[in-house]
Amino acid sequence: MIAATALLALATGCGSGSDEPAGGPTSTASHSPGTTGRTTSHPVKDTSITAEPGERFTLTVDQNASTREYWYLVDPEPDSSVLVSRGQDAASDSGDEPVAGAGHRLTFTFEAKGKGTTRFTLLHCTFTTCQGNTSARPPETTGPSATPTTAAATPSQAPERITYTVTVD
Repeated sequence: MIAATALLALATGCGSGSDEPAGGPTSTASHSPGTTGRTTSHPVKDTSITAEPGERFTLTVDQNASTREYWYLVDPEPDSSVLVSRGQDAASDSGDEPVAGAGHRLTFTFEAKGKGTTRFTLLHCTFTTCQGNTSARPPETTGPSATPTTAAATPSQAPERITYTVTVD
């Protein structure tokens, strides 16, 4: 009986083999504690979000420290009377044990507080778009990286900025 239970737990604990796109999961809803009792996961490119007071929603992005690819919540941050950030959670692409060079998914969680409309921005930095950034510190500038000194090199691109508009009603 114990062996069968252990085998069942092992089998259900394995990865699902999800085929989610690299830019984040498709929109799904799940239930969690809160005023409305639900948390909604939005695709990263879904920049217009509607929520009810007390509702939580998430945005999940791919990130890889070994390639200096990071995402940050930057100005403008949301109006705290309408929406608050509930932090970030990272999950390794390689399972429970972190592996050097492996990417991971970073999930930003927000909670709708009161009626109104607000905006916030996520900044996506790569080694070619930001200088001086780390996983905990956004770059000092959000413009293009310094131009390399070699004559054949071309200037870097500006980092991707995604601004979200959230309406709480």
